[in-house]
Amino acid sequence: MRFFNCAFLAAFAVLVSAGAQAQQPRPDPAATTEPQTPGAVLQGLDKVTARISTFEAPFDQVVTFGTLSIRVRACHKTPPTEPPESTAFLEIGETNAAADARPLFSGWMFASSPAVSALEHPVYDVWVVDCMKAASSASDSSG
Repeated sequence: MRFFNCAFLAAFAVLVSAGAQAQQPRPDPAATTEPQTPGAVLQGLDKVTARISTFEAPFDQVVTFGTLSIRVRACHKTPPTEPPESTAFLEIGETNAAADARPLFSGWMFASSPAVSALEHPVYDVWVVDCMKAASSASDSSG
């Protein structure tokens, strides 16, 4: 009889804890995802002058670096619980004197491994540094 009472109490405790867990509100997936970043932070190297420039490139806006025209289509950053990585989808073209844009690069660039997918140009190098923070998290100093 004592075994029956202990088994009954254990089963009752499991049911009560399962019921308490079932009543807890589930997190809203839309609320847990980070707001989309407004663009990417890029760096460019002018090989002639040996100067490195850091610049921001908002989504779907053309940013120029020398004779290059750069458009950021997407930027993703891993959450803080994973190894740090920022990736951006870039479209890079070159404008010549006749104002004709010639496509040079279209694809994903990785901040941690810039050589995996790199722009090949005799004068300029461009690589991803980070994703820009959304305006609502501009006061957040955590990186």
